Amino acid sequence: MTIEAGQPPLAGQPTSVRQAGARRPLGELGRAALGRAGRAALLATGRPPVPDALEPLVRVHRRHHPQADLALLARAYRLAEASHRGQKRKSGEPYITHPLAVTMILAQLGAGTTTLVASLLHDTVEDTELTLDQVGAGFGPEVAYLVDGVTKLEKVDFGAAAEAETFRKMLVATGDDVRVMVIKLADRLHNMRTIRHMKPASQVRIAKVTRDVLIPLAERLGIQVLKAELEDIVFATLHPEEHARTRALMAAHEAEPDALLEPFARRLARQLAETGVAAEVTVRPRHCVSLHRVLVKRAAAPGPDGQPQRPQPADFGRLLVVVEENADCYAVLGELHTCWTPLPGEFKDFVAAPKFNLYQSLHTAVALDGEVVEVLVRTRRMHEVAETGVVALGDPSRTGAAQDADELDRTDPARPGWLSRLLEWQQETPDPDAFWSALTADLAGDREITVVTESGETLQLRAGASCVDAAYLLGEETGHRCIGARVNGRLTALSTVLQDGDVLAVLTEGPPAGSGQRGAEPSGPSPEWLAHARTPAARLAIERWLADHPARLPVVRTGPAGGQPAPPAHPAGERRSAPVAVAGRPGATVRLARCCTPVPPDEVAGYPIRGGAVAVHRTGCPAGQRLRADGRAELEVRWQPEDAPAAGHRAVLLRATLRAEALNRPRLLADLTAAISAEGVGIVSAEVEPPQELRVRHTYTVELPEPGALPALMRAMLRVSGVYDVSRPHAPEGTQTRHSGGNGGDRPGPDMGPSWGIHGRSTAFPEHRGSGGTQGPPPQHSSDQRTE
Repeated sequence: MTIEAGQPPLAGQPTSVRQAGARRPLGELGRAALGRAGRAALLATGRPPVPDALEPLVRVHRRHHPQADLALLARAYRLAEASHRGQKRKSGEPYITHPLAVTMILAQLGAGTTTLVASLLHDTVEDTELTLDQVGAGFGPEVAYLVDGVTKLEKVDFGAAAEAETFRKMLVATGDDVRVMVIKLADRLHNMRTIRHMKPASQVRIAKVTRDVLIPLAERLGIQVLKAELEDIVFATLHPEEHARTRALMAAHEAEPDALLEPFARRLARQLAETGVAAEVTVRPRHCVSLHRVLVKRAAAPGPDGQPQRPQPADFGRLLVVVEENADCYAVLGELHTCWTPLPGEFKDFVAAPKFNLYQSLHTAVALDGEVVEVLVRTRRMHEVAETGVVALGDPSRTGAAQDADELDRTDPARPGWLSRLLEWQQETPDPDAFWSALTADLAGDREITVVTESGETLQLRAGASCVDAAYLLGEETGHRCIGARVNGRLTALSTVLQDGDVLAVLTEGPPAGSGQRGAEPSGPSPEWLAHARTPAARLAIERWLADHPARLPVVRTGPAGGQPAPPAHPAGERRSAPVAVAGRPGATVRLARCCTPVPPDEVAGYPIRGGAVAVHRTGCPAGQRLRADGRAELEVRWQPEDAPAAGHRAVLLRATLRAEALNRPRLLADLTAAISAEGVGIVSAEVEPPQELRVRHTYTVELPEPGALPALMRAMLRVSGVYDVSRPHAPEGTQTRHSGGNGGDRPGPDMGPSWGIHGRSTAFPEHRGSGGTQGPPPQHSSDQRTE
């Protein structure tokens, strides 16, 4: 479909008018008599006459809307003509030619009568004495709303911010009625057609705004014919030399007979006719910018000789196959791939999964005579929507506007998803400059991707979006609590760029919002996340958090956490210790081995070392086994009750080594050390290994205040967000006691033994709508069975 710049030719109409009754030669009637006769015929049928200037517009409009209210159109034109009378455009033409041209563009797109009436009046409130109340009184609130939506804000009131605030106003109005933006796009198209009458500096400024904002909006509304012409005019304005070279190539190709695409179209049409598929096969030439993009790709890819590739005949167009029903699309695809060789990776099904801008088609490419020919397959309804987008869906206020649409059409005429998201974040940016920057950045991506959560929720994101963007799309609370992501079943960095069709699970810390559970304030996003956020909504949410939570050094608390009971107090300088008795050696110096850090009620054994001391190892400790292999006698060692008399045994300080496996996140070290300190446990040493695949390992050597403090300490560490496993390294094989669950439960596992261990998931991965449902098991480790 092509939007004509001038008046369309009169199609299917007689070239002469004859009066009923006596026949007279045509030459005997003058033009005035013919005009009077035509008006009389109109009056005789009860249809009021329309101004001569509206005749071409009426003919085009009635092709799409045979029952249109022409009297309303005529009345709107007369009011617009009277209001703009005496005004001139930069080209010197009467100003009324502009609203007429804009309305013709909309009529060719198939817009409804209400839209055309608003288009005729779209500049009256802005440039004439006519008021919005007068428009509403004469044509109703619907027309008044559309006119108000496209009316610019005064620079006197808004200064340099007038343009940004005008676009904000239009977008908000478009959120309630997309016809506001449709009228604006048609208005900009006619202004771009006459841009040569503007000053060079104004041409560049207008062309850049059109490129950065209006063309992406036309793409998102699916109005491809309008978008293509805007692109070509902007290309000619900003890059005249490249535009001239591309146009010269197109002219040279058109001057030569088509030896590739036209014959292929005829062969394909015959093949489909033989198989009984009713289809219309045509060659669809590329417009200037589309061809230029293909040529740029060819120039960037060297040929077999190392030289840039020259344009091929298949670069100048594609085949378009239009069928009647959705099933026929796949029948055509089957014939194409059966009779010609398809190219792997070139097939795309936008019928089953439409694009965000309502576009539906099958895309494929086949090899033909050493060249690659692209083929598009769609139904007539799909073709109409692909060309004119939301205009083809009818007026959103009309009940049942899409009743005649195909059942498989997946369209959202009232509020496209991208528009809803844009309206949400624009409310958070009152500053005009920040709004304009965010708007152009949001519209920069010319396509969107679809991501599915593990719970089945569908997310629409702009191309290039990361896991951070997906987390904030699920909700600001989810984004702030995000600590990791799983893409297609694998843990991945939050900076990972998502691809179309990815399956995502967002992992969060703490209980989900609204769950009724109390949890600590989330650690929140870090400033580095701004480098990964591609959507304005995510960036604005992160910036707000960082502004409300100024950067500060992590504070390691040495006392109990707020709201938690303090551990039992002991007199200053007193250290509770475990009594160790060595059979046959009362009063001997006892040293608890640092390799396995035994604590009650571990099974232990003693080995004599230098100086008459006894080293106590856990039973099965590899270091103890080496001592025994070296000929050291194994001594019987047993733990004594805490209240046992000191005679016959030695009290020693209890130290334990604990290893925490966790998903890496900001403030994890601070939170773990705070949890340890809150249990009244002193930290002797800590080691943090470099993260690997988003997982990090912390190893702490702690000094216990009493023998029974170890299980409670391990449960407290496991409750820290992101920690999924807490164990004691260097554990002898087969001596672990397991505690499942992340809430510090102490239900023993099947391998009950004398040693303490806690394993299980923490509460870092609650179920919520963004987490993708129940989380899978944490990464498996066998650190509790290794000897280092």
